[in-house]
Amino acid sequence: MPARRAPAGARPEPLFRPPPERQPLAARMRPRTLEEFAGQAHLVGERGPLRRSVARGHLASLLLWGPPGTGKTSLARLLAEAVGADFRSVSAVMSGVAEVRATIAEAQDRQALEGRRSVLFIDEIHRFNKAQQDALLPHVEDGTVTLIGATTENPYFEVNSALLSRMRVWRLEPLTDDDVATIVRRALADEERGVAGFLGPKGGVRLDDDAFAHLVDIAGGDARQALNILEGALAIAEDDETRDADGRVSPTLAHVEAAAQQRVLAYDRAGDGHYDTVSAFIKSLRGNDPDAALYWLAAMIAAGEDPKFIARRLIISASEDVGNADPRALQVAVAAAQALDNVGLPEAQYALAQATIFLAVAPKSDTVGRAYAGAMADVLTRGALPVPNHLRNAADRRMKQHGIGIGYKNPHDFEGDDVAQQYLPDEIATHHYFTAGDQGHEAQIGARMADRAAARAESARRKKVRPGSDPMGVFGAAMKAAGESRGKLAAEQKKDAGENDAGATRE
Repeated sequence: MPARRAPAGARPEPLFRPPPERQPLAARMRPRTLEEFAGQAHLVGERGPLRRSVARGHLASLLLWGPPGTGKTSLARLLAEAVGADFRSVSAVMSGVAEVRATIAEAQDRQALEGRRSVLFIDEIHRFNKAQQDALLPHVEDGTVTLIGATTENPYFEVNSALLSRMRVWRLEPLTDDDVATIVRRALADEERGVAGFLGPKGGVRLDDDAFAHLVDIAGGDARQALNILEGALAIAEDDETRDADGRVSPTLAHVEAAAQQRVLAYDRAGDGHYDTVSAFIKSLRGNDPDAALYWLAAMIAAGEDPKFIARRLIISASEDVGNADPRALQVAVAAAQALDNVGLPEAQYALAQATIFLAVAPKSDTVGRAYAGAMADVLTRGALPVPNHLRNAADRRMKQHGIGIGYKNPHDFEGDDVAQQYLPDEIATHHYFTAGDQGHEAQIGARMADRAAARAESARRKKVRPGSDPMGVFGAAMKAAGESRGKLAAEQKKDAGENDAGATRE
């Protein structure tokens, strides 16, 4: 019987790999075991779900979602090795259905002839169109391959729901500075794969503390970027013959800056620079200075600040400093955060800048925070006070004999849809927390509140009888009728079932 011929197409796994000296440092330093894997402790830490799953030999199809340089490809390979599966990788950028079919055909042969399972890793899986993603469905469904996809985009928007329902989505977080520092130190000390042995510059390497700190900081949680910058800085320093007293190549802060093609900023994402800059950003927004606010925004982004942190500060400022002076401010800030979630940097810089300008030029009011602080002070001082009887819910009409629900006035029954009555607990019935400001929309709110106060000073007038029924009464009657109808139908079905059973017994 002739051997099956694999479909035409590029081989997913190249037979030839460049020798180590031709591979980038980031490729050479890929972790070889889960113990070497840095970061993502919530997934592969000692009690992480993926770590525990593969320890039992179980690996289901999954999707790794996270920023670049967080270890998606390395983790996929390590998971496959942990369960003894054959690992095959394709890139959605370079490959098509033909390559995927070739890989699946090999997996079928491998399962039939060797009894070995196969893991198919698809990098940038969101680049596959719907038809390409659909082609994977039957093979994932029947277990021919265990599919591991990797994406930097939100899979709930970019991967079709049929494929997504067959996979578990795991979110990878940006590496912490400590994680990146661990990886860089490992590369500096590793004599086999790193830069401490024959693959590094002659004489060895020594990285100054300030250069090391800046390299870690500027990487922004991306291990690949950190190692690429280190490799570039070493090449520049070696070309400049910058060596220490022991003859080791010693990249300086300037070399790291040159390799990263980014100026060193007086900013530390974990230190005083972080707090000082964000303080200047918030105070510029509050002080109605869009130019300064944009400058500090740019300084934070250029220094590698977490953009989600910036988006959160915009949302806080929208309520804290603008409030109801322009209620649209909160909508714009939240929309900017959603845009960041959907498109990421660098494109989301426009949304963050738009929100920054809107908040900086919007009318300002801090009455929301002051009002809430006053209410919270009463709660903390006096505790949770009893709800007045007329505001309580009389779920059973018999509760009304105890005064519960008695005396409530429905504002819709009165002219202006408003009527004076007590809503606060008795002990603080005269307290006032909110006073509208005179800026923007709050001026309109203040005028509306003043008009209502004046109308309440007069005798409340009930509305004339209006055509139409009471909405809640109609809804209640409709729900009651629906319930009775369902009960009647259930009784008839039960009766019919009983008669059918009796007939079957007689036969």
